[in-house]
Amino acid sequence: MNKALLLIASIVLLIGGSASLMSCGKGSSNNQQTSSGLTFRAFISNALSPVGTFHIPVLNIVDASKDQASGFTVSMSGSLTNPGPMLLSWDHTFTLVSSASEPKIAIVTNSSEGVTSTITLPDAASSMAVDPDNATAFAAVRNAPIAGQSQGAVVMLSVSPAGVSATIPVPNVRYIVEDPAGTRLLAFSDSSATATVITKANIGTGTDPRGSICCFDNPVWAVFTPDGNTAYVLECGPECGGSAAAVAKVDMTTNTVGTRVVVPAATMAQVKGSVLWVAGTPPGTACSSGTAAANCGTLTPVDLTSMTAGTSLLITDGYHDRVEVTPDGQLWVGAVNCTDINIPASGSNPGEVRGCLSIVNPSSSAIVIPPQTGDVTGIAPIPGRNVVYVVQGGNFGIYDTTKDKLQPTEFTIVGQLSDVKVVY
Repeated sequence: MNKALLLIASIVLLIGGSASLMSCGKGSSNNQQTSSGLTFRAFISNALSPVGTFHIPVLNIVDASKDQASGFTVSMSGSLTNPGPMLLSWDHTFTLVSSASEPKIAIVTNSSEGVTSTITLPDAASSMAVDPDNATAFAAVRNAPIAGQSQGAVVMLSVSPAGVSATIPVPNVRYIVEDPAGTRLLAFSDSSATATVITKANIGTGTDPRGSICCFDNPVWAVFTPDGNTAYVLECGPECGGSAAAVAKVDMTTNTVGTRVVVPAATMAQVKGSVLWVAGTPPGTACSSGTAAANCGTLTPVDLTSMTAGTSLLITDGYHDRVEVTPDGQLWVGAVNCTDINIPASGSNPGEVRGCLSIVNPSSSAIVIPPQTGDVTGIAPIPGRNVVYVVQGGNFGIYDTTKDKLQPTEFTIVGQLSDVKVVY
């Protein structure tokens, strides 16, 4: 055999051997596992996941039964460069992923852990809702251009085939909340005295689907009763430049405002039993002693049977936009733009560290503010476990709710993290 033929034979053998080695490992194109295989997991939106010398947008996948990194991700490349808030469908088959800086929403199929569609919006979404039919979704697009009108619209989305199916002009709309039956939405606009009611059945029929309910003091959110006949509308009041914060009981069968309960502040709320726990930050509210923070927020219980407010508890300040109830009955309250405290051990209140997370035991009124700084952009209680996943200050934390602190064994997810959702 001449030297040329010997060289070719050697190359062929080398390639064949390399292919054999690859087929035994995770990198095989034929046998490569493309999803985590987990049925109980958490997605964490991450805009800057490192891959070699590059950074790519992904959803990191965590094993929610073992609190372990799976090593798998959902690639968002080509869909979103800055994945942020997420919303799980009612039947848990898909997850919507939005971005605060991009006019897109990506649809992730949970079983395959991959992006199946990306919907282009008129502008970035400020709020999302998924219909109970699991075929329709809505997005509040605060800066959507509307010809001849003020900007702002609620956009109706079809999940499959993916696309925009209707655009309903609502000037300066910021937040949307859908009733449990999926028959109507409440849309809240910046600096408004009214809430817009959108009747789903009228969309696309030639009948204007919009109605309005008046009059509120800067309404920003609502909590529906399970039958959808009553909504408790949160009036932001002074925190949003108004006069008085309150919870307004609204009869959704007649679109009329009934009893109002005055509270110190109201931007977000959650029902636990027959009590609506209302969070907000009243301007100029002093904290109790023991903290260097000058201002505090409040968490106020409103009895929905008697429509009366109880004693408010002091929590961190900031704009509260999430309240979650854990399986063991705690209230976890997150805010953004709060006052971070991070004092060196030699300063006054030596070593005090606090950010935007408050943990409240409603039975004892005990409040824990963990020693972590930064905005809280994701809170996910783990069903059936005394564990909560939190994204705070762009970092991922695993909390033990029996101790109200981070677990001793943590792992780091590198990147720019935003939200966390449990998928099962």
